[in-house]
Amino acid sequence: MTHPRLVSIQVGMPRSMGTEGDRRDPPWFSGIFKHPVTGPVRLTRENLDGDGQAERRFHGGLDKALLAYCFDHYARWEAELPGVSWHLGGFGENLTVSGLDEAGVCLGDRYGLGSVVLEVSEPRRPCSKLARRLGVPDLVARVHRTDRSGWYLRVVQEGRLEAGMPVTLLDRPHPEWPITRIHAILNRPSDHRDAARALVEVPELSPSCRDGVLAKLSAVGEP
Repeated sequence: MTHPRLVSIQVGMPRSMGTEGDRRDPPWFSGIFKHPVTGPVRLTRENLDGDGQAERRFHGGLDKALLAYCFDHYARWEAELPGVSWHLGGFGENLTVSGLDEAGVCLGDRYGLGSVVLEVSEPRRPCSKLARRLGVPDLVARVHRTDRSGWYLRVVQEGRLEAGMPVTLLDRPHPEWPITRIHAILNRPSDHRDAARALVEVPELSPSCRDGVLAKLSAVGEP
């Protein structure tokens, strides 16, 4: 892949969609609708200026301040699902990056973008709102099958971000934990019990993802 670069930045506040009384499109509330912004954007520990999340249990906060997505995936989705209106930010991501994907990004990676330092905290696990937002009923299953999910980042050092910035790997403490490997554990924990037990010991893993792995282990009879 090419040298990593920040292609686009997206923000958006939660909003209501759907129609009361419409069984085909009942009301729903989400922050998945993101739009590109130009120029420098201020980044704090929890958010980009102008961005927000509807369900803070699953998105946002110190451990999931930003969602990143691979720019190169969009061409693959367009080829597979040409009838969908694909656009940057379509997956609800804040940062669309080229030169990085789930096979090459590892848990705990630290990346520098100018003065900003970001750390990978967990894979993105899409919910049904992604499928609803793009009008593809089986999109969540497709994401799990292809590993084109994106990944969450915590903010180690605040600053300003701007599209076009190079993305530089500063540290990789856990090369054995690419996002794709974590996906395999989350999708089929019973097939990866030893790896799952090792994963929950990685300090950079977000508490919510750790709890999820432990719950899955418990469900398959692991202590």
